[in-house]
Amino acid sequence: MSNDEKIEVNSTKGSITKAEVVAAEASSKDLNDKRIDPELAKYAGGEIIEVDEATNKRLKNMLFRRVLFIMTVTYFLQALDKGTLSFASIMNLIEDTNLVGQQYSWLTTCIYIAVLIVEYPINWIIQRVPIAKFLAFNILAWSTVLAFHAMCTNFVGLLVCRTLLGIFEASCQPTFVVLSSMWFKREEQAMIVTVWYMMNGFQQIVGGLLAYAFTHITSGPIKSWQALFITYGSFSFLWGIVVLLWMPDSPMRAKCYSEEDKKLLVERVRSNQTGLQNKTFRKEQFIEAFKDFQVYAYGLIAFLTTLPTSGLGAFANIIITGFGFSVLETQLLAMVLGAYIMFCLLSSSYITKRWGHTVLVMMAYVIPSVIGTIVLLAVENTNAATQAGLLMCYYLVLSFWATSTLSISLLSRNVGGQTKKSVAVAFNFICWAAGNAIGPQVFQQHESPRYFTGFAVHIVCYALLLLTLGLLRWHFIRQNRKKAEYLAERTEEQDKEGRHSFDDLTDVQNPNFVYIY
Repeated sequence: MSNDEKIEVNSTKGSITKAEVVAAEASSKDLNDKRIDPELAKYAGGEIIEVDEATNKRLKNMLFRRVLFIMTVTYFLQALDKGTLSFASIMNLIEDTNLVGQQYSWLTTCIYIAVLIVEYPINWIIQRVPIAKFLAFNILAWSTVLAFHAMCTNFVGLLVCRTLLGIFEASCQPTFVVLSSMWFKREEQAMIVTVWYMMNGFQQIVGGLLAYAFTHITSGPIKSWQALFITYGSFSFLWGIVVLLWMPDSPMRAKCYSEEDKKLLVERVRSNQTGLQNKTFRKEQFIEAFKDFQVYAYGLIAFLTTLPTSGLGAFANIIITGFGFSVLETQLLAMVLGAYIMFCLLSSSYITKRWGHTVLVMMAYVIPSVIGTIVLLAVENTNAATQAGLLMCYYLVLSFWATSTLSISLLSRNVGGQTKKSVAVAFNFICWAAGNAIGPQVFQQHESPRYFTGFAVHIVCYALLLLTLGLLRWHFIRQNRKKAEYLAERTEEQDKEGRHSFDDLTDVQNPNFVYIY
């Protein structure tokens, strides 16, 4: 039920009969009931249950052991699978497949062009199918494609495989945003998103170790980079079977939990005010998404962070090698890079959980990236001292990754209404894909190893990112002030118990929704 509908019913109570008031309230209740997903209504209907601290802790531990564990391992394998190309690039893959010019860059770009095309259809599907089964299918598909990389002998073969990889991996992040908001409370989501997203850094550590080991394959029927693709693809396929059998689709369909626990799992996320599940397409929510500034802000943040991320990721080992390190040293130094990324993600998440001010923390983590990039642009590698200094600055540049994680957590927590959220998530990852597609292209081969154009573009991205974050914070403060003033004048609209939390209202339609910033 929209705010206008609520205001109209409440404002006429003083001038109509008691019978008419009862009829209006009954009509209002029917409208709310229609907004609740039928499957969800079986567990969210009836008396509201207060989940005590001990029960909440028990439920959270249950979710950590199953849901979060599966999400974390899955994201780690997805990041590892996607990152194989960077490690294989210095294992003679480029020479063995006769790549020339910008062809290597296009092998990263094509993934994200595929994501651009399929992102909204995937988000539409996610809202309507068993989400865990859909995730498992995509894991099985992308792992198969990854293993087929080993059979490629030229650019065209690799291009086809990378494009298919992008199509099937496109489901991972939007699925995880939905799962994070479905299973966990708003105050938990920043840390939850950080845990699975920091697997991008962990895969650098594990990937560096494994790549170091695979580099020692110098003889035999298959080359080292082929063994890398076959091994990773095979392991991910086995994990896809585990997800298919072990991951529940929703709290309502979790056969691994008792009926009582299912109801408690639903109740514990009532306070989120963002809904839990609804398969009905609502035109007004679709339109509202494109009128909401925060939706565009999340998309712009995604674009401005992934453009540098994708270029730095695809060329990480090439850049480090360009500083004067050997191939084996580069594989090991990539582990340090991964550890630093994990440190940034965990520390930023801890700070926001401890002191709040999410957007200010995001801005703070962009500053080191600006400083590090300026040094990389200005300083030439001439001796051992500058070699070490440039490597440290390259690590420092990756600080802005914290902004990506916290932005996803803000989207998960601040967008209400299932149709609106599906549009916001789709738009976010379309921009994410666009940034990833463009990122490798700003690193021109003829500028190796310093890549002036690429790092100059990154400086512009960081400046625009800081401006966008400042405007987003101002927007949230302004909207919260408006909602507070509205509720102060209409106390009957206050819903402290969360009775309308599952009514599939958007954050704008729900006057009790408070933005986190």
